Amino acid sequence: MMCFPNRRILVIEDDPLLGVHLNEHLERRGFVVTLCSDGHSGLELASECDFDLILLDILLPGLNGLEVLARLRQRRHVPVILISALGDEQDRITGFSRGADDYLPKPFSMGELQVRIEAILRRVAYERRQPVHWGGSALLLDEVRCDVRHGDGWAGLTLTEYRLLETFARHPGEVLSKPFLYQQVLRRGYSQYDRSLDMHISNIRRKLAGLGVQGVRLETVWGKGYLLELQVA
Repeated sequence: MMCFPNRRILVIEDDPLLGVHLNEHLERRGFVVTLCSDGHSGLELASECDFDLILLDILLPGLNGLEVLARLRQRRHVPVILISALGDEQDRITGFSRGADDYLPKPFSMGELQVRIEAILRRVAYERRQPVHWGGSALLLDEVRCDVRHGDGWAGLTLTEYRLLETFARHPGEVLSKPFLYQQVLRRGYSQYDRSLDMHISNIRRKLAGLGVQGVRLETVWGKGYLLELQVA
């Protein structure tokens, strides 16, 4: 069985007993779990925070899971497994047409859920290991080494630097605020006197420049944060 330590999973499920069961099972296997019980709050969390996978029930109060999925796909491409007591063929077709990556009808075993999750995370990890063309540069993000390769050279990123660059890669052209980066990457609250984020950004810039990377720039947006700028060759 593969291990995916610290992968972040959002569980949107209104059944409190099943929610607790899922939370306990996934945390025992090393996942970082966020639990939510209604569609509106789930959509807000899925849109504003970075998750590696979402478990999404269809029959939710406020906003049903299919609508949550449709709206989410306008903003994010995070993998989604639909879970529902609605298990006939048309429901599955509707789920996949809205952008679901998998569909798991209730009731299901924790063992089957684990296999489905691992299959999707393996696929995502494989896709992220493929060369990503940014501007005029072909960069390879390697989740195993937690580093970036350009040509025959490796940047030599630290784990934090890699996680920062990966986060920017998920939001190209989007200004990411310092509080967001502190929370999502450094995993602590933002302080205006803390210069560690600026140091990490500076190191990433220096290491990418040392590899001769062209067309990829981490720009400072004064008073707002940073953005990954892609220059078309």
